[in-house]
Amino acid sequence: MLYTLHLTNRCNLRCGYCYVDHGETDMSIETARAAVDLAGRGAGRAGLIFFGGEPLLCRGLIHGTVAYARAREKENGCRYTFKITTNGLLLDDDFLEFARREGFLIALSLDGVKEAHDAHRHGADGRGCYDQVVDAAGRLLKRMPYSPALMTVRPDTLPLYTAGAQALFELGFTYVIASLDYSADWRDGHLPALQHQYELLAGLYERKTLAGDKFYFGPFETKISSHVNGRDCFRERCELGLRQLSVGPDGALYPCVQFVGDPAFRLGDVRRGIDESARQALYRRSEREKPGCDVCGIRMRCNHTCACLNRQATGSIDKVSPMLCAHERIALPIADRLAERLYRKGSAPFIQKQYSGFYPHWV
Repeated sequence: MLYTLHLTNRCNLRCGYCYVDHGETDMSIETARAAVDLAGRGAGRAGLIFFGGEPLLCRGLIHGTVAYARAREKENGCRYTFKITTNGLLLDDDFLEFARREGFLIALSLDGVKEAHDAHRHGADGRGCYDQVVDAAGRLLKRMPYSPALMTVRPDTLPLYTAGAQALFELGFTYVIASLDYSADWRDGHLPALQHQYELLAGLYERKTLAGDKFYFGPFETKISSHVNGRDCFRERCELGLRQLSVGPDGALYPCVQFVGDPAFRLGDVRRGIDESARQALYRRSEREKPGCDVCGIRMRCNHTCACLNRQATGSIDKVSPMLCAHERIALPIADRLAERLYRKGSAPFIQKQYSGFYPHWV
């Protein structure tokens, strides 16, 4: 089970696509400890993810929470793992050494190339932060070479999608997760450019695979896996509210990151525990097939079941974004053709990754 701790609503950036309601609210150490206790209740293993705002604004809280979790391990028998998602501006050598020692996974938000990154990720003064984040990336990868980069694509940065992915690989990232901002103003006119970018990305993926590189690139990996193995990857991984919970600064529990603060999706709190009836009801609602999707030929491989994406784009977990639908119809055939080419060419890294169940150890 994963618990995402929203340590603070504060942030040192004002990113154009951020959905967090910035304020001065921070989580208390008592709430964080209660979250640790809840996560470890009856569990052999639990993941704690530090999130924000910018979680490194609460560095002391992170240290205190980790120390408490390590002490609780000896009492409750639960092994805790840690992850943090950060914009990188406060990622200094002291924290990197602490994170390395404690076995953290650090995910860095970096939107590819400077032009794309600085278009939306900037401070209150409007200045971009690309150069600072690239410096942080160098320090991070020196100590933790398998750290993932998180890349967001919007309509205005779409022409830089492939160049951005290439730039992240050249910086040394081997795990790149790229996703569209579905809340942006996507239109039908963007679809030809989106298809062109995915064709270019498929070429990049093929070249890296044939060169023997070990890497992970989302969204291709899950789409290729669903093609190769004939299974519904997205439904297996989502299960809204069942596999992961988000903890608000006040200790309230929510099914995922974009629901924090919405009382309609509250699933209990860290002190009194999970409201199982509310959690199961929400899961059943999320699992219901969406209107129009029941007759779609790719519905079992499509990401339309992601409640976060649906809410982000349409305001409802029950409605699928037309852009998400268009994206899947474009990306899936390209991923399938890519997989077929690599199989025909007998690519050992591809066959090992997709047919032998191998992924780099950080997946």
